[in-house]
Amino acid sequence: MYVSARSDYALRAMLAVAAAARGSGPAPSGELAKAAALAESQAIPLSFLQGILLDLRRAGLLFSHRGTDGGYALARPATEISVGDVLRAVGGSLTSVRGLPAEVAGYHGVAAGLRDVWLAVDGAIALVVDRTTLADLLTGEGREPAARDGAAATAGAAAAPVADPVGGA
Repeated sequence: MYVSARSDYALRAMLAVAAAARGSGPAPSGELAKAAALAESQAIPLSFLQGILLDLRRAGLLFSHRGTDGGYALARPATEISVGDVLRAVGGSLTSVRGLPAEVAGYHGVAAGLRDVWLAVDGAIALVVDRTTLADLLTGEGREPAARDGAAATAGAAAAPVADPVGGA
């Protein structure tokens, strides 16, 4: 998985909007978060952020309100928006192989098993990002279990024997 600047910025902006609704962040409690304030507080170029906010709005994760009192608000509670929702809204597939979603990767011959590996990687990533919500990140919950699960998954993967597709051990 590659986390692009766009994905990182999108998550930071969504967290700032969620924090604004709770009373900490670039806007007082319950007020709309303005794009300029989000850009400044998160050190994101405003022109780049505006495109990201548009994608998040189109994905149904943000509401935008026009006017001098306008800004952005979460479309759903922070407990119902996962990191995976945000990543998919701005980047599409969680895992890509040669620029395409892992699901469409196709191999034949000795490399046929690679598709299964990429799908397993995609599933493992989805497990973590889909169960971690914006609210979890704001409260600090869910951080340690995700780290433990990741370490356990890595240790498990290292301990599991890997079949050599060429016919070795």
